[in-house]
Order: sequence, then C-alpha cells, then structure tokens
Amino acid sequence: MSARAILLAASLVGLGATIAAGDSRAVDLFHTQRAIPAAAASPILAGHAICSFGAPSNPLTLREAVERALCTGPDTRDAWTIIEERAAAVGVSKAAYLPTLTATGQLVHDDSVTNVRDHASLSSNYSTIVQSDSLQLGWVLYDFGGRRAALKNAKALLSAAQANEDAVLQQTFSDTAKAYYSAQAAMEQLVADAAIVADARDSSIAAQERITRGAAPSTEGYQALTAYEQALVTQTKDRGLAAAALGTLANAMGLSPDTALTLESVDQNRLPNKGFTDTVAALMQHAERTHPAVLAAEKELEASQAAIVQAKAQGRPTVKLVGDYSRNNEPVQLGLGLPHYPATGHDGYVGFQVSIPLFSGFATHYQVRQAQAQLDQQSVALDKARQQVALQVWTSYQTLQTDTQNLYASLRLQEVATQAWESAQRRYKSGIGTILELLSTQTALAQARQMRVEAITGWRYDRLALASALGQLGWDDLSDQ
Repeated sequence: MSARAILLAASLVGLGATIAAGDSRAVDLFHTQRAIPAAAASPILAGHAICSFGAPSNPLTLREAVERALCTGPDTRDAWTIIEERAAAVGVSKAAYLPTLTATGQLVHDDSVTNVRDHASLSSNYSTIVQSDSLQLGWVLYDFGGRRAALKNAKALLSAAQANEDAVLQQTFSDTAKAYYSAQAAMEQLVADAAIVADARDSSIAAQERITRGAAPSTEGYQALTAYEQALVTQTKDRGLAAAALGTLANAMGLSPDTALTLESVDQNRLPNKGFTDTVAALMQHAERTHPAVLAAEKELEASQAAIVQAKAQGRPTVKLVGDYSRNNEPVQLGLGLPHYPATGHDGYVGFQVSIPLFSGFATHYQVRQAQAQLDQQSVALDKARQQVALQVWTSYQTLQTDTQNLYASLRLQEVATQAWESAQRRYKSGIGTILELLSTQTALAQARQMRVEAITGWRYDRLALASALGQLGWDDLSDQ
C-alpha cells in the first residue's frame, strides 16, 4: 500500500474524532464514563433515593437529612468531580496506544522579485497564490513499558478517587447524623426546660402558700423564686443553643441556616436491640483491610509504584511508525531569467523512527528519584491511614459500650429522680419537708432529664459512628434509627 493510501485512510479515522471533539462527552471510545457514578451520592444511596427535593419535611427525618447532605454537600460533589477527572486521565493514557494524525494546510500570496544588475533580461518579477497541504502520521509501537506504566498509574489513581469518594460519603453521612442528633437533643432539652420551669413555678407557689400560712420564713420564698428565675435563664440559653444546632443541621443539608426545621421527637423508651459480638481487635483488623480511606491510600501507593516505572521508561528508546504526505501548487522556474510555470507536486513516505535519549541533563535520574520519594510518602500515608482507622474504631467502640450502659443507667436515674421529686413535693406541701429538700430533688430531676436525652441521642449516633469507623456505614443503617 502506498504512503498516500495509508495516510488517506488514517485521515478518515481522525476526521470523525475531530468532528466529535466539539462535545467532550459525545464519544467515549474507552468507556471511561462507566467508572463515574451517576451522581455524587450514588455509591451510598444506590436505588434508595433520587436527590430531588422540595421544602424540608415536617417533621424532618434523619433519612431525609442525610440524603440532602449527601446529594448537595460540597465535599461529596468535589470527590465526584475528582473521579471524573481521573477517569478522563485513564482515557488519555489509553489514547497513547493509538496513532496520531495531524493535518496542515497553508495558503499564501507569494511575491518573488529578482533583480540581476547589468542583466535586466535575467531579472524576474512573479506573483502567485501558493497552496500546500500535508498529513503527518505518528504511532508509537514500543516504548519499554512507559505507556503501560502510565495507564497503570492512571487506573490506580482512579480507584483511589473512587475509594476516597466512599470515605467522603461515609464522613458526610456521619457528620450529618451527628448534627441531626445534636439538634434533636437541643430541641428535647427545650421540652425538658419547659417542664423544669413549670416545676420551679409550682415550688415557688407552694413556698408562698406556706409563707402566707406562717408555716415558713420568707427566705424560703426567695430561694424558690431564685430557682425559678435560674430555670428561666437556662431556658433562654438553651433556646439559643437549639437555634444554633438547627442552623448547623440546615447548613449541612445545603440549606440556609435560617431555614425553619422541625425534627422528630426522641423515643425515650427506646432500648438497644442488638450489640456487636465481634471483639474490638477483630473490628480494627477488619477496618484496616477494608476501610475506604485505607483502600484509597493503597491505590495511591500502587500509582506511585507505576510512576517509578514510567519515569525510568522516559530514558529508554522509543520505536515509532511515522508517515507524511504533502502536496502543493508552487510554480517552477527552469532557469534564471526564464518564466515561472504553474505546477503541482506531492511527496510521501512511511517508515520507522527510533529515538534514543542520549543525554537529558540528568533529568530522568532526578525524575526517578522524585517518583521514589513520592512512593515513600505514600507508604507513610498508608501506615497513617491504617493507624487512624484503628484508633477511630477503638474510640467509637469504647464510646458505644459506655453509652449503651449509660442508656440503661439514665433510665433508672430519671425514674428515681422523678419519684424523689414527687415525694419531696408532697412532703413540702404537707409541711413536713424543707425547701432545700424540694429544690435539691428538683435540680436532680432536671439533670436526670437532660442526661436521659443526651444518653439516647448519643447512643444512636455512636452506633452510626462505629459503622462509619469500620467503613461500613450505609443507607440500611438508618432503618432502625
């Protein structure tokens, strides 16, 4: 086959790609789009949600709060765009295995003037339009593993980005749940504050009745009134904390902090229905192998290993198939003083080109050293990721165990504190008890109510936090929340 025929066939292949280049997503010869999730939250939401929202539900559920955060959070969208970028990088690495074709066209106005001194007959003045076209073909056939290493590097970085997205989704899930439970606890504290204010008001009224009857000194009235005013101050402070907690939750969901939100009430009769049977050591070992953050670090390490091979290949020979076909209509002149004649010409060749790097100023040497240093950095990053994951599992496990016990203890504490308060109230109204006894049991009941709400919301979050530390937090974990 002639050089012209080869280049013509290659030009037809390149023409379609050139036309399609107007839309970067129109053609995906290497199917890189398959590696990109349909949406930022797709890996964790799967088919459970569609990321389509109106106004927040009333009441807002934890499930909806998490879905909104996963779909609209900047961190999750950033992780998703990184996957897009690295999927495209895989396509670039695969494209290195295909030939390149370059077309060049030139249209010029050529003025040619020749003046021969003392021989005017040999002088000439000629003007014409010259057109020239050419096609250049280049195809790397062998490069001692450079392209293979580049492709391996790109694929490893893509896998790292996918694992990193999983880790970001898990962290966003956990952070949103924490914000939800914090806001829920703050709202429940307002309910408890209302009861505390009512109890303090009753105590103040009871004290005034005893003072009126002459059964108690006026100091008891002041003590009861002081406790009532303190309850009002605490209630005002907790309202501000609740508003801040709701604003934090709204912000996590991609809403304005001043968005009005109503949350589900806390089920205070909820008790643990299952526990973790695995030892904490087994859980830590499992997380060190399977946590998305660890998997991302492992893939980054694999990419660094490929980068070393790629750097070394840059200092080795390259075998390339080359070709060129050109044509032009430049006029010809048979001799000095003779006229120019219109003409056309063409030229073409196909062959092999061997490029051997002889000296690059030691650049390749330092590139290899740089790649080796990056490999060492990634090795340290992997060890750090494993240690961090193990620590998170350990602390989450211990916190869950402690809060599970506190869940039962807080229930008993609230029951006892309620009984003590009711007893002290009866004793005081009957004239047997003292104001100090009444106020002491009143304070103890207020603290017990607060501890009960914190124990419930803390325990529910701790379960999700441990699942997140294990790298196994998923949509189904909300089913029993």
